[in-house]
Amino acid sequence: MIDIGAKIKKKFGAKAEVKREVRTKIIPEGVRGIIRLVETDLDGTKKIIISLTKIKGVGINFASRIPGLIGVPKNTVMGTLNDEQIKKIDHVLRNPKEYGYPDFMLNRRLDVETGETRHVLASELVITLKDDIDRMKKIHVYRGVRHELGLPVRGQRTRGSFRKGKSTGVVKKKQQPSKKKSSAKGGKGGKGGKGGKGGKKK
Repeated sequence: MIDIGAKIKKKFGAKAEVKREVRTKIIPEGVRGIIRLVETDLDGTKKIIISLTKIKGVGINFASRIPGLIGVPKNTVMGTLNDEQIKKIDHVLRNPKEYGYPDFMLNRRLDVETGETRHVLASELVITLKDDIDRMKKIHVYRGVRHELGLPVRGQRTRGSFRKGKSTGVVKKKQQPSKKKSSAKGGKGGKGGKGGKGGKKK
């Protein structure tokens, strides 16, 4: 068996081994390492507010109200919560209007199909966003056309940015080697015309 630690130490020195030891996370007793909530695996060693922001559709402001709603301090570690408290968090996330969340904190206001204001999370958020973009493309509104062309939608300038994958700058044409010009002085009056022999009188 090859000792990977010794191999890293030999290649990068003693500092590499120290960095590797620091990165290993020690989970204290009584704390669950991973908590499954709204189709997402949350880090149980972090505080509630920070851990909840890993869920798609949950920001720092939305998450900061949850500890007060379930009756725990804001600096409580996620992995120390019991099953009842986790179920309550799940219910708050799925039904925020029941717990006093104002409409401006919800991410789906006046839905196009139903007209309701609600909050969508995780895979439902991804599908809803995709449906919105497809609808805009179908009816050919300005935003839909910009999505189709792969260009910025919100009025950003495109002269210097968003140029990935396209020709950048002005490309000069390759200059072809110039052809040798015939003697300019000769022209029509070289040997026989008015210029050459014609000028002499006898």
